[in-house]
Amino acid sequence: MPGPQAAAFKNLAKVAFKAHNITLPMDWIQPIADPGGMHYINAFKLTELAVPTDPSKLFMAATPNKYHVDTVNSLHKSFDKYIDGICDAICKGWDMWRLQAKFSNLKVMGPSAIGTPGCLKGPALKNLIMMSAPQSTAMERKYSKSIATHISDAFKKWQDKVTVPGLPWYPAFAAFPGPQAPPMPNVPTPLIGCPSPMMTEVSVPTKLKDGMVKAHGDKKALHHKELFDAIAKGFAATFMTWVAAQQVSMVMGKGPIPTFAPPYVPVGPVMGGDNIAVPGHLAM
Repeated sequence: MPGPQAAAFKNLAKVAFKAHNITLPMDWIQPIADPGGMHYINAFKLTELAVPTDPSKLFMAATPNKYHVDTVNSLHKSFDKYIDGICDAICKGWDMWRLQAKFSNLKVMGPSAIGTPGCLKGPALKNLIMMSAPQSTAMERKYSKSIATHISDAFKKWQDKVTVPGLPWYPAFAAFPGPQAPPMPNVPTPLIGCPSPMMTEVSVPTKLKDGMVKAHGDKKALHHKELFDAIAKGFAATFMTWVAAQQVSMVMGKGPIPTFAPPYVPVGPVMGGDNIAVPGHLAM
């Protein structure tokens, strides 16, 4: 299973950002009546009053005036590049987390594996994201830190409450012919089968956006609410796609068979078993 898909994340975020219909200049009122209307027309060359606009940009020009269109092109370039960069950084950090994640302290009872909240372990996402997040300007650095901080916090809340609800991971352990069952891999299962009551922290865009806005703490930051909303919507959709496709595999379970007593009881269920906690349970 490949990691979270950055290309889809970027597209979702850009569509969400564009849906805000941000017009530049903001609060523009077109002069119409005289003398304002004539002053406006006379202030520009005919070639500057109307130039082609590109509806695919993240922003919209208030008028086809060359200077308005140039402003849109300039800001589009900056925000488009930033969204690409932060989405790539989030997915890279997420993928590094995925390769290091592991299940620990599982209880194996017969064919079933039981994991209580806290059984899924992995590093914090913040530093993994910030390793490659856009930071070429002070504004980018602050945006990236706010996004990475809250996504990391929300992801940790989900992770810490993940459970393994008695999944039939070890069918051979229902009746094993021996005193001790050796390590055996689990039946691969989608990660979404390991529920967490904190799923809403990473799957509800409004919660993610509000957390980013709070972490940012600057009410006057340029288009920050729209940016955080776009990243939140892209992340939530990407997370739900990933958690349904990601397989939990190679969780090596083992344990004793206390009822094994040949020749009278030649087979028995594993009771009080556990698992080998090593990274790689989400690597495939």
